[in-house]
Amino acid sequence: MASNAFTVSGARVKPRAKPQIKAKTRQQRMDYILMLLILILLTIGLIMLFSASYIYAYYNDGGDSYAYIRRQVIFALPGVAVMLLVSRIDYHWYCIFLNKWAPIALMGGTWVLLVLALLGPEVKGTHRWIYITETASFQPSEIAKFAIVLLFAQIISNNHQEMSKTWKKGILPFALVLLPTAGLLILEPHISATILLLGMSVVMMWVGGTNAKWFIAIGTVAVVAIAAVIAFPDLLKMIAVYGGDRITYWLDPWADPRNKGYQTIQSMYTIASGGLMGVGLGKSKQKFLFLPEPQNDFIFAVVCEELGFIGAILIILLFILLVWRGFLVAMRAKDVFGTIMATGITAQVGLQALLNVMVVTNTIPNTGISLPFFSYGGTALLMLLGEMGILLNISRSSAIEKS
Repeated sequence: MASNAFTVSGARVKPRAKPQIKAKTRQQRMDYILMLLILILLTIGLIMLFSASYIYAYYNDGGDSYAYIRRQVIFALPGVAVMLLVSRIDYHWYCIFLNKWAPIALMGGTWVLLVLALLGPEVKGTHRWIYITETASFQPSEIAKFAIVLLFAQIISNNHQEMSKTWKKGILPFALVLLPTAGLLILEPHISATILLLGMSVVMMWVGGTNAKWFIAIGTVAVVAIAAVIAFPDLLKMIAVYGGDRITYWLDPWADPRNKGYQTIQSMYTIASGGLMGVGLGKSKQKFLFLPEPQNDFIFAVVCEELGFIGAILIILLFILLVWRGFLVAMRAKDVFGTIMATGITAQVGLQALLNVMVVTNTIPNTGISLPFFSYGGTALLMLLGEMGILLNISRSSAIEKS
């Protein structure tokens, strides 16, 4: 008799075509190690946000040094409550919700929000935000990340047995969702969100069963495109002035040290100032208006200065442990939908943290990406904690036994 088990990194999980809610279960226990890691990162993130932002807030918010941390806590406390609430909601409800026309409505609504952002006011050369009031705004890209995770999990749970056999199941459905989304993000421009979205999508598709030959084919096209850009530099100027400038000043920030290379140079100074043990919590000098965006994209540079190499490594290890625990939850999930959703959420957090650290250390061009749990952004934090609640629920469900 043929087996329809689903294999993920050696773990075999029997999928269910139509997930159903279990009426009675024994005591439900979530992954408390995962929850502890989330709370530790959130706590350290809030402490470091206050330390990194109070000088910047004082000079930019009418002398209110608590402006950024106050707003972040206002979102963090309800965020934890949302996380705990969502952790009690069986994740199969999301699968039931996505039946029939819901996937079209989900992505259609996401695309509408991305278009509204393009039509909104320009901030620092980009159109990434939708403003509800003069001070309240959100980035639709945060919603796009979750929408992709949710929709891809549904597509893969329905087609995983055929994804390796044909491109119509392994590539086409995902391309129809990804290409318009990535195109709108590039127009903002929001290159970091585009890279993150593509990265987490590849991880989900790989785990879901897309044949490796399709990734090789796409990779070959990408290599040819990069080679063409290198061979014809004028082509880069025509199609990507925004990205081209960032690559130029990534390779040589001193080519324009007072303008386009300034943030990268100051980040390097900030990191170098920390040494092995750091200058001490709250004692950063670079955050005194030398380092741009110390409360946001470059908060990790302040972490390096105040906590030193040792402190920075410990925080990176916490993220690694969180990713490890998230993938463990994915491997233990009871069905394909849970496996892919846990994989997508974990990949999103892990890749975003990795990209932020690489930007701050000038390993890759400056793309403007935030550090999860640390960077300022209330709606982003609320969305992140909600996703952590889903991850905790999947971990809870994986430990449930039928009564």
